[in-house]
Amino acid sequence: MFFRWDWLRPQLTAPVVPTLGPVHPDALTVDLFEDTLRAAETGDFLPYDRDRRWGGEKDEKVLRDDVVHQREHTFIPTLSRRGRGTVKVFAYGLHDGIVDEAAELAAKLAAAHDVVNARVVRPLGPETTHPRGTRIQLKEFTAGSCPAPVGPVRPVADWPTDVQETFAPFARVMASDGLAFLYTRMQADRCGPVLAAAVEGRIVGAIGPMEVCPDAIGRPQLMPQYFAVLPKARGQCLGRFLWRAAMRWGQSHGAAYQLLQTKVDGPSDQLCQSEGLVSLGFTHTTSA
Repeated sequence: MFFRWDWLRPQLTAPVVPTLGPVHPDALTVDLFEDTLRAAETGDFLPYDRDRRWGGEKDEKVLRDDVVHQREHTFIPTLSRRGRGTVKVFAYGLHDGIVDEAAELAAKLAAAHDVVNARVVRPLGPETTHPRGTRIQLKEFTAGSCPAPVGPVRPVADWPTDVQETFAPFARVMASDGLAFLYTRMQADRCGPVLAAAVEGRIVGAIGPMEVCPDAIGRPQLMPQYFAVLPKARGQCLGRFLWRAAMRWGQSHGAAYQLLQTKVDGPSDQLCQSEGLVSLGFTHTTSA
């Protein structure tokens, strides 16, 4: 075993695992970190990797020979060849000086692997004051019944054909939110259902795909979705209608929970906080 859990566990201020992202606190074990090292050798997806559903090959891999594991801090670098390439160093530890050390390592590894981007990912605890970056939020479906969906929301396939045909232009406008990619998956029939909100015969918001998969300890989780509402359609509670419909779908299809990542103080962040989700911490990414 490479990692010492008695060293690593106190450093985990937020439940974030390199290449896997946020995980449920109950599933946070040393085995997850060990598994990322094994996956780096094989190039395969781990059985519970959320990216596995998209197919292809796992792009981001741990640079296992460059991991720094000490009592006071742990640096776990990863490499992605996507685009112009990125090295990320996940910096675990309690003292602020680790960011500068991690940035130095990230820059060194980016040069060694001939990639353009070098970044540091710092997980931070939920008690962090004036947080920046991304908030990790937990929705537990076992705590009570999700309210029945309301508003003009239904699966895309359940809208009339002329309304369904407006999804493509909607997806193009919201491409930066991942909707264009989602649309290609829908066209290939390679994803779960997508929920959409329509106003005056046109789709103006969507969330999906809706899929439930087991996590590392076998608990069913509602997988992350792409989620967007046209700017001109905001302020009508459509985002809340879509989100609540998605949560209802997840609960009714046996999911125990969902983990969400939201930009701090962004619309989705404010929505999730107003819905009573539990904050598990933050990740703050900086350029090295």
